[in-house]
Amino acid sequence: MKKMGVLGPLGTHSEAAAHYLTSLLPDSRELVVYPDIFAVIQAVEDGEVESCLVPVENSLEGAINITLDTLARSDDLQVMRELIWPVHNQLMARPGIQAVQRIYSHPQPISQCWGYLQAHYPHAEIVKVASTARAAELVAKEPLANGAAAICTQRGGELNGLVPLATEIQDSMSNATRFFELHRCGEASVLPHEKMLVICEIDGQKAGALYEVLREFAERGVNMTRIESRPARTELGAYIFFFDLEMDGDEAALQSSLAAVRQKSKWLKVLGEFPVIEAHP
Repeated sequence: MKKMGVLGPLGTHSEAAAHYLTSLLPDSRELVVYPDIFAVIQAVEDGEVESCLVPVENSLEGAINITLDTLARSDDLQVMRELIWPVHNQLMARPGIQAVQRIYSHPQPISQCWGYLQAHYPHAEIVKVASTARAAELVAKEPLANGAAAICTQRGGELNGLVPLATEIQDSMSNATRFFELHRCGEASVLPHEKMLVICEIDGQKAGALYEVLREFAERGVNMTRIESRPARTELGAYIFFFDLEMDGDEAALQSSLAAVRQKSKWLKVLGEFPVIEAHP
């Protein structure tokens, strides 16, 4: 049985998304949990698992930088699929809690629920931890008198014996996270291609360098659905750019634009051509 790495422990949004994705696949997958996103991706590079599912962007909080930075540095990984996962955050605690005095969660859900927290628990201590599942674990072990609660998934809370105090507490009901399923380069894929992920580094000291790159896509009618920048970590002012490109247009125009952008870049990598799946759990 093939293995897929996910961010653990059990009960995270990543695990829930992975369960959903594997239910759609023709072959079964064993989920293997890791303590952080870097370890999840490293497991694919090291051959411990055949693929992994990692978050890349949240609609409210933006890019997941560790995922982008790791992809930029790797020569061994490609994107196989994109999964758009609707985020549902619950406030859960041990049965019998009297008053909430401390709330645990991952920094992303805390930000996603900040309006709710300020309105309902303005005086509660907010504690940031590695994952929503870890938050549920900690709350389950705290004395009831401490008034601890967790922002977590329903599954994460239930696995630790917690009950809901409030449901759907995210500030936006359109909150969603984009996940990439990554695998090693060179593995065959017969999946339909809707998007292409391109990474390149351009000369940040040259005036108009980014404009010239974007113009190559625009003049050929290649639609860009997303652009993200990250520091190149080589010198101050040097940046890497991530482009999501649609693949439903002219293939010749797409390849021509890539060739032109490559000429204007210090380096360029295509990190996969892949389908996009919108989850409806």
